[in-house]
Amino acid sequence: MKDIILASTSSYREELLRRLGIPFRSLAPLCDEEGADDLPVEERAVHLAVRKARSLASQYPGAIVIGADQIPEIDGQALKKPGTAEKARESLRLLSGKSHSLVTGVALVQIIDDEHVETGVDVTRIHMRDLSDQEIESYVKREHVLNCAGAYKAEGLGIALFQSIETTDPTAEVGLPLIQVTELLRRFGVDTLR
Repeated sequence: MKDIILASTSSYREELLRRLGIPFRSLAPLCDEEGADDLPVEERAVHLAVRKARSLASQYPGAIVIGADQIPEIDGQALKKPGTAEKARESLRLLSGKSHSLVTGVALVQIIDDEHVETGVDVTRIHMRDLSDQEIESYVKREHVLNCAGAYKAEGLGIALFQSIETTDPTAEVGLPLIQVTELLRRFGVDTLR
């Protein structure tokens, strides 16, 4: 079996990748998640996913490194990690009663003699229900979301904020689109069904 590395410290992404039944290890990417703000959101998500994967691929020649990044977008505005409770409340007020896109970029990078890069992107549409200030306050207090773009976690209590979700891959919403990951792994000679 090939050496596979998930360039992430997200327990949610680890849990998703475990579903494929392939051995892998998780390592923190050796880069920040800033920059590329001038790119359209879909391109930016892929760019950041590639940056994360490349940061480890150069350290582990021959390994297949998986990187992913997720960016919520509403009305052309990309949402960042709030960092504070007040900014989290502002983000949720902005999303309340509206639809937005959750863009998930994924990249697989392997360096042997040359660099081999494969990428994909998934766009999920999330319809947030109308939220009262009390619901927003309660949610921000109950779930640690200060480090989550958009200030919610769909894989946790955040699901209670939604009216509906439109997606072609439900795992993308959590942060790692497994349908695309399995397709990209096949391009590297890894068949998850064997």
